[in-house]
Amino acid sequence: MPKGYIIVNANVTDPEKYADYRPLSTKAIEAFGGKVLVRGGQSETLEGSLFPRAVVLEFADYETAKKWYHSAEYEAARRAREGAAQLNMMVVEGV
Repeated sequence: MPKGYIIVNANVTDPEKYADYRPLSTKAIEAFGGKVLVRGGQSETLEGSLFPRAVVLEFADYETAKKWYHSAEYEAARRAREGAAQLNMMVVEGV
């Protein structure tokens, strides 16, 4: 069965407030059996226009990734992140 991936491109605008988001998002990821493949680290935009921060999460499948996003656990994390970052997020099916 193909894995489900969450791909995030973010610009953290309030690092102190964003720090409140991280433990909540980590707890939500773990609750749905997710795995962090990329979180921050060195990056360089090679084409186009992207925010400087990248995150890639792996879940057992596409539906689990969507359930994580719509869960009460992650909703709490999203509320904590409000006003702390701009981001683009997508779910994709992969190998």
